[in-house]
Amino acid sequence: MASASAGGTVIPPPFEYHRATSLDDAARLLAKHPGEAKVLAGGHSLIPMMKLRLATPRILVDVGGLSDLSYVKRNRKQLAVGALTTHAIVAGAEDVKSTHGALAEAANAIGGSLAHADPAADYGPAVLAFDAAIVVKGASGARAIPAFKFFTGPLSTALSDDEIVTEIRLPILPGAGSAYEKLPQPASGFAVVGVCAVVVLDKHGVCTQARFAATGVADRAVRLSTLETALKGAQWSAGAIAAACGKADADVPHVLEDAFATEDYRRHLLRVIARRAAERAVP
Repeated sequence: MASASAGGTVIPPPFEYHRATSLDDAARLLAKHPGEAKVLAGGHSLIPMMKLRLATPRILVDVGGLSDLSYVKRNRKQLAVGALTTHAIVAGAEDVKSTHGALAEAANAIGGSLAHADPAADYGPAVLAFDAAIVVKGASGARAIPAFKFFTGPLSTALSDDEIVTEIRLPILPGAGSAYEKLPQPASGFAVVGVCAVVVLDKHGVCTQARFAATGVADRAVRLSTLETALKGAQWSAGAIAAACGKADADVPHVLEDAFATEDYRRHLLRVIARRAAERAVP
């Protein structure tokens, strides 16, 4: 049985704490303790789970002091964001807002992190809709994981035991407009339903690119392919958006249900929030 303090706070089980001196040092520690070690960055997701005994790592590897993983860089082809860049910096950086506005909006309303892979976190739909790559490094070297392969289930990713997320790379899509909309859970701030929309129109107002992804509705962040297909090639209008977003839940056969929202309510919210995101992506 989990023990508790006098104030009722659940106390995590004992663990060893290691402060990594470099990325290689962190990877070495993770490789030395496969399946037993967890990376600690901000800790806003991991520590509450440890207190509830939902996560019981024997080793914590703190990478919070690795300042070389905090940056925003942009060139003609892509935006690169270091894994330890604060949400406030991502939300406020002009290099982010000018080409990836929805990412800045997700950072401004953030709950959760990519590596933690909470099914209701905000960054997941943004990296999916922008077709990002998640760069990771482990004891055997670095690799880039496409966002659509990164999330494998609830609180589960394609990361190996010794790998650490180091950077997010988001291609620049010329002419794209984007928006992130969500209904937050009042207590936690996580998304009951959240949708990221990335849209490109040609000079005649025809949709040539439509990318939508959602959080809070399935066991992981998901692309909304049926909605994308319905909008691509359509003349951009309120009617076309409404008709397409009426199919927003078509790619989510098993919608989450909990004490806050039933399946039917979440399906309704998904359609409504997808429409709001689409309308704001291209005003």
